[in-house]
Amino acid sequence: MPDLAAPLIAWYPRIARDLPWRRPGFGAWGVLVSEFMLQQTPVTRVVPHLEAWLDRWPTPAALAADAPAEAVRQWANLGYPRRALWLHRAATEIRDRHDGVVPRDVEALLALTGIGDYTARAVAVFAYGDRHPVVDTNTRRVLARAVDGRSQPGPPNTRDLAAMTLLLPEDDTDAAIVNAAAMELGATVCTARSPRCQACPLADRCAWRAAGHPDTGDERRRQARYEGSDRQARGAVLKALRDAPDHGIRHDDVLTDWPDTLQRDRAIDSLIVDGLAEVSEGLLRLPS
Repeated sequence: MPDLAAPLIAWYPRIARDLPWRRPGFGAWGVLVSEFMLQQTPVTRVVPHLEAWLDRWPTPAALAADAPAEAVRQWANLGYPRRALWLHRAATEIRDRHDGVVPRDVEALLALTGIGDYTARAVAVFAYGDRHPVVDTNTRRVLARAVDGRSQPGPPNTRDLAAMTLLLPEDDTDAAIVNAAAMELGATVCTARSPRCQACPLADRCAWRAAGHPDTGDERRRQARYEGSDRQARGAVLKALRDAPDHGIRHDDVLTDWPDTLQRDRAIDSLIVDGLAEVSEGLLRLPS
């Protein structure tokens, strides 16, 4: 495997975007919240929501002391609102199990609600500086091209972690930089549709470029269309509940102008099942 770490370490300090979670002293709680928000959500949408969230709840204990409904309401239009509930539960677990301090150990992080392998490793690396491979979608694309010579990565696989581990320097600080640099490279240069190979620090050692940029296929899962989907209906119902009084609203008064009543009812039922809504005294409302 070619040495990809050295050019990434040299490149990253010069081009890294100024993002809140990259600033000195940002803290493990801020990193954890940012990772929850960044799941399937663009950075530009996350930053203002993150800052507002941390202003309101600067610690896990502060969030845990508030109602889950407030977390869902504050989540606003970030999408995938179950993340707000999971984050609230994780904050409660951090308060109750870890004296209000976000744990450093990957296994302890994995035991928290809503935290998977990527998020656990990201917190351990970017908040605490430990040496672990951190692999997101952007990193997987860089590995697929630079190491394997493929135009797009295949489905997520444990081999991705193994490949990233081989790239990491032994020094913890350098390893963290390589993790961050690979993500940054995939997000800003080695993009899915229009890679800017002329600006890539790995251009002279990239297997895909050396092979002439072959199209090796794209196995990525396509997201279903949003317009007219059940996801859109769920989002509309949840917005109505966020805007409603705390005591809630009658079921029949939710989205009275929605064109598909059955779809609206499916959305309401699914939100109740997911714990994002509840019925109390005949009224539908956010979870208490």
